Amino acid sequence: MAAIAQGSITTTTWGSVNGQEIKKFTLRNKASQEVDVITYGAVVTAIRTPDREGNVADVVLGFDNIEGYLSSNNPHFGATIGRVANRIGKATFVVDGQRYNVSKNSGENSLHGGTHGWSSKVWDATIQDNCVVMTLVSPDGDEGYPGSVTAIASFQLTDDGELRIEMKAKSKKATPINLTNHSYFNLAGHATNAAELYKHVITMHADRWTVTDSESIPTGEIRSVANSIMDLRNPTKFGDVIDKVPGGGYDNNFCLPKSCNDRKINFVAKVVHPSSGRRLEVYSNQPGVQLYTTNSVSENGIVGKDGAKYFSHAAFCLETQNYPDAINHKNFPNSVLRPGDTYDHVVLYKFEVEN
Repeated sequence: MAAIAQGSITTTTWGSVNGQEIKKFTLRNKASQEVDVITYGAVVTAIRTPDREGNVADVVLGFDNIEGYLSSNNPHFGATIGRVANRIGKATFVVDGQRYNVSKNSGENSLHGGTHGWSSKVWDATIQDNCVVMTLVSPDGDEGYPGSVTAIASFQLTDDGELRIEMKAKSKKATPINLTNHSYFNLAGHATNAAELYKHVITMHADRWTVTDSESIPTGEIRSVANSIMDLRNPTKFGDVIDKVPGGGYDNNFCLPKSCNDRKINFVAKVVHPSSGRRLEVYSNQPGVQLYTTNSVSENGIVGKDGAKYFSHAAFCLETQNYPDAINHKNFPNSVLRPGDTYDHVVLYKFEVEN
């Protein structure tokens, strides 16, 4: 099929899933940057951005074709995660006095929306005002969750290098909602693995973190990052700390300062790859962010784009979101969406160059 251009967005057909056509949209700006998103899982499949010399590299992990995203080896590369991102302890919760049991897909717990979460559904898509707008209707009882939910994920690339993702949801019954984008970044290029990831320098605007048990389920304790390996408030090289983190790397929810919990868009984190000069800044209106450093990849690796093999510590994720398992902890921010209200999550991934 020939590409269809509309503004700075190009549309192509990218295979099919169960007879449903998958579309790929390529967003371009004036700064030689491009972002690819597909309607399967509302997934970001590529982000191409220049270094200080003008050399363009794809800085997110992913696959060359739809088959890769359908495979059991796919660790949610680039996906829009829902109805509830991260974990729900024991895959159960109570809303308004009624207990609901959702699908268990991580031991006794539920992870990233369950067995067939929103990351494995085909979304509808249109182009509106230089923006790709994807919609999904999740029926009442989907994966065990109450209420029919209509979700919207929109993607926009500005001329100043900002990928703006907005995730909205409305529900016909009270239900927990916590969406996130699960892109895996390596600013040296998607195929460079730990050798380059360890050179990245991260600064996190987070003063607390949610303590978890051996199954990565929050205990309810919110602990200060001070005097710990979780303190990333000052620029920190991944290679200096990643092997000191229990569990072989970061897979932790960091809490933004209480002054940020006004649902306005606040600074979350900055990551720099010094040798290329590429810099990523993250902004969001969410109270937390999950930092994940791609710890749980098998020794054989994952075959990704261009035949590249991705191994442990190949990339980092900065998944802006509510705290994990918030539905089961009264001291965490509210995660219940009620009829008549709108869930609205904005995350900005801004790509720039430092000289």
